[in-house]
Amino acid sequence: MNFCREIVSAAAGLLWAAAVQAQPAWPARPVRILIPYAPGGGVDTVSRTLFGKLAEQSGVSFIVENRPGGTGIVAGELVARAAPDGYTLMASALEFAINPSLRAKMPYDPFRDFTHISRLANVQLMLVCHPSVPITSVRQIIAIAKQQPGKLTYGSSGTGGGPHLAGELFQLMSGARWTHVPFKGAAPASIGVMSGEVDFSFGSTLALAQLAKGGKVRAIGVTGDKRFAQMPGVPTIAEQGIPGYVAVGWYGLYGPANMAADLVRKIRADTAHAYASPDVKERLERVGNERVMSSPEDFAAFLRTEVEKWGRVVRQAKLRAD
Repeated sequence: MNFCREIVSAAAGLLWAAAVQAQPAWPARPVRILIPYAPGGGVDTVSRTLFGKLAEQSGVSFIVENRPGGTGIVAGELVARAAPDGYTLMASALEFAINPSLRAKMPYDPFRDFTHISRLANVQLMLVCHPSVPITSVRQIIAIAKQQPGKLTYGSSGTGGGPHLAGELFQLMSGARWTHVPFKGAAPASIGVMSGEVDFSFGSTLALAQLAKGGKVRAIGVTGDKRFAQMPGVPTIAEQGIPGYVAVGWYGLYGPANMAADLVRKIRADTAHAYASPDVKERLERVGNERVMSSPEDFAAFLRTEVEKWGRVVRQAKLRAD
């Protein structure tokens, strides 16, 4: 019996060794993480925190490279054309799901030309107004907008971005109408509402929450299905007369199409390990991000639902970016 147990133990050891050897040697050299936005935004912050930890754990450099342009299209095209070896990846946001419906011509297909590795985070948006505007609730915005269609103005980070579509979904579900004012980025949009150039604005929950706490803007509501933990006194938009309204931003990790399945599993497992670090968890929650890790299959399915959801909004609002 001891001899049999030794044979079984030896066989198990060989299987374990073979499994370890079968894992791809990733990362064996520096990895590029393309970010489709300017430095300092939500995706940039998550990526630098997460992949900085992964570099620390692996001993290999992860180079976070900002490639803004075309609401994510510039970086997306570079990744779609890269070798599927795991050394060129992209962390992108909700706009990845919006672009296919918003733009008549796309240089890539969001499913055929990419490997979907994992969702990384969810992030709410916040609706705020200038303190001088006599609005304190979503119901008031709707009432004024219905009485005077198009008079109220709302700002966003730009045409086709998540904040813009959050406002369009708000109009479609409420039946109210106002005028969209696109800015060239989140920071100019925040300045626009602080200065009174626009009546209200959708934007990053964390950035606008800080402005609201400082009295520079008034927080009206958040776009998720639950309240923002750092400002629990601000109700969701759904709570204020638009049942079912949800417009949550999210970030995901992608690679070029045709990446080997074992390589994708290795990248996801290493990323999840870095994500589990207490310091990563604390920093990302502090800046308003809800950490999410999903399987490649679940992420691809989630992406399809988002493409369909925002495609309906684009069609119903008759939007076009080009």
